Amino acid sequence: MLTGKTALVTGSTSGIGLGIAKALAAQGANIVLNGFGDVDGPKTEVAALGVQVAYHGADMSRPEEIEALMSFSAERFGRIDILVNNAGIQHVSRIESFPPERWDAIIAINLSSAFHTTRLALPAMQAAGWGRIINLASVHGLVASAEKSAYVAAKHGLVGLTKVTALENASSGVTCNAICPGWVLTPLVQKQVDAKAAALGLSNDEAVALILGEKEPSKTFTTPEELGALAVFFCSPAGNNVRGVAWNMDGGWVAQ
Repeated sequence: MLTGKTALVTGSTSGIGLGIAKALAAQGANIVLNGFGDVDGPKTEVAALGVQVAYHGADMSRPEEIEALMSFSAERFGRIDILVNNAGIQHVSRIESFPPERWDAIIAINLSSAFHTTRLALPAMQAAGWGRIINLASVHGLVASAEKSAYVAAKHGLVGLTKVTALENASSGVTCNAICPGWVLTPLVQKQVDAKAAALGLSNDEAVALILGEKEPSKTFTTPEELGALAVFFCSPAGNNVRGVAWNMDGGWVAQ
């Protein structure tokens, strides 16, 4: 379905980003990976799906490195057809004790990076008459939780950016939508589960039930594979007129 297309997925060396990259690759899209940590493993996983894969280690908090990433991707594959803005970081603290430098970093990576990639990807998409921009927001782009001021502000902003991008391109072949997951079992979340289990003397299953029970009525994690399938839908012909949505995949979190 996506043979001949190229997808750039930021923050894609693990977790949600890697899951989406693999889902798009399974449909034939060439992939540009980005992120920190192990690179060879993710590249091998994606390449095993029979597509071309490249990697660029841009720091998504730095506009000049984002510009280098976008230029690299265009030079390697011609243009970016599918842009998935997934890179993100988190810090938890009450507002009065929230370190200003952590606020700035979260806004830069979780929100501003998506603006920079979008502004740079749009001209080629518009010229080609086809493009897909998918922003990984969060359930926190729709509702708030205490002690997550920067993250909630950034994700609400990302939903707003999604809507504006969609409207500005509404009569073209370029769409923009946001995915808003609840709890997703990634390596980062597993660390939170492990920490809660250790702090409270719980088993892994008990810690999972406690974390999910606070917010997510299904009491079930969303998987990177499920999020990848939704991204594939946005890129399919069935997604041609899906524009500016914030699609929550959250086990009923926002329905409460």
